Amino acid sequence: MSAATSVSEFVRSGKEKRMTGRILIVDSVPTNRIVLRVKLSTAYYGVSQAGSGASALASLRRTRPDLVIVSNALPDMSVPQFCEALRQHALGRSLPLIAIIETDNPETRLAVLAAGADDVLARPLDDMVLLARLRALLRARDAEAELELRDDTRRALGLGDAPVGFAAQARIKLVAPDKAGDQTELGRALKAALPHKITVESVEDALRDRDADTDVIVLVEGPGDCSDALALLPQLRAATRSRHAAILYVARPHQRAQAAAALDMGASDLVTAGPMAAELALRIRRQALRKQTADKLRANMRDGLRAAVIDPLTGLYNRRYVVPHLERVAERAARSGRPYALLLADLDHFKRVNDTFGHSAGDRVLTETADRLRGSLRASDMVSRHGGEEFLIVLPDTNETEALQVAERLVETMARHPVEMPGACEATVTLSIGAAVADPPRQHGPHDLIEVADRALYAAKAAGRNRVTLGRPDGAPAPRPADPPVAQEPTAPDQRTARRQSG
Repeated sequence: MSAATSVSEFVRSGKEKRMTGRILIVDSVPTNRIVLRVKLSTAYYGVSQAGSGASALASLRRTRPDLVIVSNALPDMSVPQFCEALRQHALGRSLPLIAIIETDNPETRLAVLAAGADDVLARPLDDMVLLARLRALLRARDAEAELELRDDTRRALGLGDAPVGFAAQARIKLVAPDKAGDQTELGRALKAALPHKITVESVEDALRDRDADTDVIVLVEGPGDCSDALALLPQLRAATRSRHAAILYVARPHQRAQAAAALDMGASDLVTAGPMAAELALRIRRQALRKQTADKLRANMRDGLRAAVIDPLTGLYNRRYVVPHLERVAERAARSGRPYALLLADLDHFKRVNDTFGHSAGDRVLTETADRLRGSLRASDMVSRHGGEEFLIVLPDTNETEALQVAERLVETMARHPVEMPGACEATVTLSIGAAVADPPRQHGPHDLIEVADRALYAAKAAGRNRVTLGRPDGAPAPRPADPPVAQEPTAPDQRTARRQSG
């Protein structure tokens, strides 16, 4: 794209379609691979294939999948053997893994789960459940990776030691369709199999419960066509007391629609064969450990970072945190081969706000800008106060098209909604943004990328402000052409409304 090419045209062109994830299919039967590839490609997943376990393991460094699907039709190893080998591989320890088996029986399913698979599906595949399971596993992986990445940054700043493994007693809540005591068969079997504290409640009791200490909630659907447990799931996920709890939804074989819906409503794990104690115990152990690990990472960040790396005015991370975090984003991008982007945003004519309305109004603009930026980004993105009225935004796994879409949205969000000022006034505050993308990520370091974004921001200011400019490490910036808005000085604060347009 030349310097004269419109950024908006680039965004609208659709030259780069965003894949929702990269899936590695491991199956020795070409027909199986083709059928599954078509299903996944239709859902906008990128697909790579391997015909044996050994070739799949050898391809991990090249393909860098986000998730692996393995079939029991492998010529060189069984599915449990492949699961164990993947978990021993440096690049496969935390990869989401789905196993497909020809015949669904409890012994095979338990063996595959125990070997490291996250889920086991039987042929014929239920497309609705398969795609819902993919979405849920990828969401969970992204959330865990983000927590681990931020904890790495915290330790790099010298704010804590490396985490150690632990397996504390967890609090498990079994929610049955009817009022059931601790002597129910399932409750007794789970208590015998697990070291955790297990309580049994009805759906009605769970709705009234105010216990915020539960680690895993097991929702067991009844044998009929009702969906009492499913109706409870989004309420538990939205409630503050249970927002971070792991939720294991147990459906019956005929409840395929409920099973798929549960994953999209926020279930952490799914059982579709009904409440079998042996499988539930295995899944509960895994979910309890993940929940406790996530809790510890969140506590570490909360306790170790706030005073040292949080800007007290805006509540955003400051430069001390974001620079080491950016370095780790760059390292991860270099390993995965996936691009990442930086946005350097600066408020236009911020001095006018202070001069017209006072410094308290300037603080109000900074906090409102921080809230709008934070509310417009993904959980994996990071916005920080880079200094004064300047904000640095880190966008992992983001290419040029996506970075420009985000930047355009942020500029529009600021310009469209005036900021309330003291004295019943409001002011229209605009942003200029310089964007830079590392693609391929190994070619340019994070500090070089900051310089590119800084030059692009300067170009956006020079071109009239209230706009996005894409900087290129090896060439001139490419500003978004637009007629600058007409400058309008703010009226006196005693009038009802004072608007400021930045040119």
